[in-house]
Amino acid sequence: MKTVFSILLTVFSVATFAATKDNAMLVEAKDIKWEAVKDFPGVYTSTIEGNAMKGAHHSFMKFDAGFAAPLHHHSSDHFVTVVAGTLVLTVDGVEHRLPPGSYFAFKKKQPHMTTCAAGADCVLFTDVRGKWDVVPEKK
Repeated sequence: MKTVFSILLTVFSVATFAATKDNAMLVEAKDIKWEAVKDFPGVYTSTIEGNAMKGAHHSFMKFDAGFAAPLHHHSSDHFVTVVAGTLVLTVDGVEHRLPPGSYFAFKKKQPHMTTCAAGADCVLFTDVRGKWDVVPEKK
């Protein structure tokens, strides 16, 4: 039985970056163009659809292995699949290790800490329902 991760890898390996009559979008992994996120060393993004600065969008995010972000939240609800690496999320004081194929969603400005475990970069696919931001939590 194939795992979710192996199915995702199969989809990425056979896809090509093209749109057909606005009804389909296919993105091959080799065509993803990573951009460093200003003021966030070790974080990269590639917006596939929409505009992260203006509203709803789909994008990939990549964190260098060992990256860690302190307690923060995002204003927009977002739904995420871990594609590679092990993402460590701390929510309500509880640490959760999410390997490839895992899913999480944060709604209503849920505070959390984010870490990419040592050993491999973390790659995520995000479905964000509004403009993207990172808002530090006050302690």
